[in-house]
This record gives sequence, C-alpha cells and structure tokens, in this order.
Amino acid sequence: MANVHVKTTINGNPVEYLCEPRQSLLEVLRDVLNMTGSKEGCNDGNCGACTVSVDGRIVNSCLVLGVEAEGKTITTIEGVATAEGLHPIQQAFLENAALQCGICTPGFIMAAKGLLEQEPDADEERIRHWLAGNLCRCTGYDKIVRAVMDAGERMRAK
Repeated sequence: MANVHVKTTINGNPVEYLCEPRQSLLEVLRDVLNMTGSKEGCNDGNCGACTVSVDGRIVNSCLVLGVEAEGKTITTIEGVATAEGLHPIQQAFLENAALQCGICTPGFIMAAKGLLEQEPDADEERIRHWLAGNLCRCTGYDKIVRAVMDAGERMRAK
C-alpha cells in the first residue's frame, strides 16, 4: 500500500504527515506524530480513552482513519492546556481527585470539554449520559462527574 499525504490542523498548528490508508487516527497521533496523550484502551470504540475533537465533534480516534483528517481541525488532549495554565476541566480533575491511573483521563477530559462547550449548564444527569461512552476501571464515576460539574461552574464564571 502506498502512503497517503495528509494536511490537517492539530491543536492549532498546521501538520502534514504520511500514513497508510488503513491506519487509524489514533495510530497516526501516537506512532507517527509522537502525540501520546490520547490513549489506546480497547481499540474498538468502546472505552473512550482515545477521544479527540474533529471539527468540534468528539470522536474515538481509534475509529477514524488517519487519512480522514485531511483538511480537518483536530484537538487532542495536548491542545487543551494553554501557556497560561491548565484548562478549567483539567484543573477540576486534579482538585476533585478524578483520576488515578490516567489511561481514561484524556478521553474523559476531551469528552467533558465537548459537552461543556455545547451545554455549559449541563446537569449531573446530562453529564452522566454524555460520558457514558467513556469507561474507567479505577476511580469510579462520582469524582469524574463532580469534576465536570465543578469545571462547568468555573467556565460559566469566566
């Protein structure tokens, strides 16, 4: 198979790479671009550990082909914090102890960010429903939900 040349924007930066037509976006991020923040959990779209934003829509990067990124705008966990500091969601995860091993954390943060950008007043029920595609084996979900609610309050206050 011939490699495909892809031009995209990742975390605000123009990026070009070569990938095989069969490679997932997750494989490209981790193995080609050395962006290891998105984690490979299940590699079949069930755990959410590899969640990224593509053109403002959260997706499991293990289910998207790297070639599909052509012309798209992608945000990964590496693009969430700024030079000024952590995003309110990241800060809330830290302060609410909403992480343990860290495998699921990038996916939860990306999914929560997607929710709060669309629905800044999301309540607990909506948060739990929205995050149902992200699995955690360590922390349980109460601390994660509390962190997202806390982040929502912080974001609304700004």
